[in-house]
Amino acid sequence: MRLTPLVIAATSVALVAPAAAQADSPTSRTPSAPGVSVPGGRYEHAVELTFRAERGTTVRYTLDGTTPTRDSRAYSPGRPLRIKKDTNVTAAAFRGDRSSVPVARGYLIRTREKPLARLVVMSDVHVGSHATADKKYESFFDTIGSVFPRPDAILSNGDMINDNGDGKGPDHRIVSEIFQKELARKGMTGTQLLISNGNHDASLAAIRAGYPRAWFPDSGGGYYESDVKGLHVLTVNTETYDADTAQRTWLKKRLAAITSDRAYRGKPVLVQGHRPTTGTTMDGQQASNPGLAQDLSAFPQAILFSGHSHLNINDDRSIHQRDFTSVNDGSMSYVEVDHGYQMVTEKGLADRFETPTAQALFVEVYKDRTEIARVNMAADPHDIYTGGQWSANWQPPYASAGTLAGSTWTVRLKGSTSRRIKENFRYTDTARNTVAPRFTTRKPLSRVRDAEGGTALRIAQAEDDQMVHHYDVAITDAATGAPVVSSRVLSDFTFVPRPNVLDIPVPGAVRGGRYVARVVAVDAYGNASPAASLTFRK
Repeated sequence: MRLTPLVIAATSVALVAPAAAQADSPTSRTPSAPGVSVPGGRYEHAVELTFRAERGTTVRYTLDGTTPTRDSRAYSPGRPLRIKKDTNVTAAAFRGDRSSVPVARGYLIRTREKPLARLVVMSDVHVGSHATADKKYESFFDTIGSVFPRPDAILSNGDMINDNGDGKGPDHRIVSEIFQKELARKGMTGTQLLISNGNHDASLAAIRAGYPRAWFPDSGGGYYESDVKGLHVLTVNTETYDADTAQRTWLKKRLAAITSDRAYRGKPVLVQGHRPTTGTTMDGQQASNPGLAQDLSAFPQAILFSGHSHLNINDDRSIHQRDFTSVNDGSMSYVEVDHGYQMVTEKGLADRFETPTAQALFVEVYKDRTEIARVNMAADPHDIYTGGQWSANWQPPYASAGTLAGSTWTVRLKGSTSRRIKENFRYTDTARNTVAPRFTTRKPLSRVRDAEGGTALRIAQAEDDQMVHHYDVAITDAATGAPVVSSRVLSDFTFVPRPNVLDIPVPGAVRGGRYVARVVAVDAYGNASPAASLTFRK
């Protein structure tokens, strides 16, 4: 948050070209990424951006999350780019046939209206060592500070460590050391930190031993109540909830008392619990504790934040309303998508449902609404497998830190009765998006050569009002009708910037062979575009 317009010196990302390239002439080497005059973050006014790049280069940019190309809009020096609404700005420098690494910045544009409280909601930290986490969390807290320099609270919603019954409870102290260091470094001395218990947190005793008492002030059952700037925040223990009669009684009693207080009317009751409850976010994936859904059903003022699934927050199914509001808070270690899809990797199509990206929610509670911004801590394009080994420990600097993972969700509790509040919910099953993606180029499919000289089908990415989730890709041998490729290929929507094209390898293509491709773009709700078709030869 930056409250006054400031003239901020341009910054640049330090990218070192390979030694051989440095020895080449300036016109033949890859340009460095451009700098931008105003860093990403939350602003209470429009921002005007200027770019700085190497002499002899042209800066091109996009405002829709895609990767800049030579056809993208060119920046004109001396004519600032004015950003008046929430936007991801991605820029790259071009010289001849070479372009820099694209760098993205996220801008949240707000008014000067002051919220009642600002909270960061994160989960699934999964820290096990200083060596892999120190630099990451230095970057992550820099991102937090760019949005909320002084958050009123940080909710860390379970799975702080990665214990699997193997005695890693002391790792909580590592997380505590990292978080305390970063809170002090960023001057967040008044920020409350509130932790919930997750299935990888060893035990309640290990949590209590690992953190300051104020971070986990339970009375023995892993659940407790907090006051954040006058807002009620209830932390539940989803590892025991349905079988814990005392906890269930406590939650219902507190919700009844809070929501019956006329002075609290219109304000949300924030609930954090590690596991999502049944029939709510992401179509109920990885959910548990039906008793929690039952107990919350009488209280539409409740907003439940949950993690555990690692499911991404790019997907608008991550917010759900029926009897109350449920919000998936993503993951700080790596994110997942629905199973059963493939991704394009350096080795071709591969079964993937994970990416080494990190996300969190930035929540602002106002008198008449709650705004929930979706922010990437890191969303650089990487495969979760490196050198054949699974790894989510990509280290900073991140070219995508602070970018937006989607539009801001706004929750309003309009109505004097529970029935009326529910009637005014907007993120319901009946209000699901029905707009289908569409291909916007005249020829969205083409045949290209891949890096190894093989044949690939290139898909020019379709557009959607929210996001394209995946493509149904079918490639057949025209002579025999035999399937060559039959796959649901993810659009790489978790990455910033998103690639403009996807190259689908055609394995075993025979020289002179003739093939037929059919591709359909599909969004997260199953809305499908008309099919694009191409007949091609190797």
